[in-house]
Amino acid sequence: MEFTIGGIIGTIIFGAVIGILARLFKPGKQNISILATVIIGIIGAVVGYFLAALLGVESTGGLDWIRWIISIVVAIIGIGIYLGMRGSRGRSGGV
Repeated sequence: MEFTIGGIIGTIIFGAVIGILARLFKPGKQNISILATVIIGIIGAVVGYFLAALLGVESTGGLDWIRWIISIVVAIIGIGIYLGMRGSRGRSGGV
């Protein structure tokens, strides 16, 4: 990933797409805002790049399907964590 304006904009767009795809593939209803979807997607994309690099598949010929799949799976996990954290905050522990 590049830390240029184009690289940052590309990461935001890639993150938005990853977040949307993660929401499509995650079963069940997710009551998440667009902003949260994009942020979780960006995190999924960044972690996906990192994991793909660790696996040695960060750059393959053509479309990097493995990196996309890793990023989407990470974003799905991120959505689950986000929903779990948000759900637990809304519950009262008292009688």
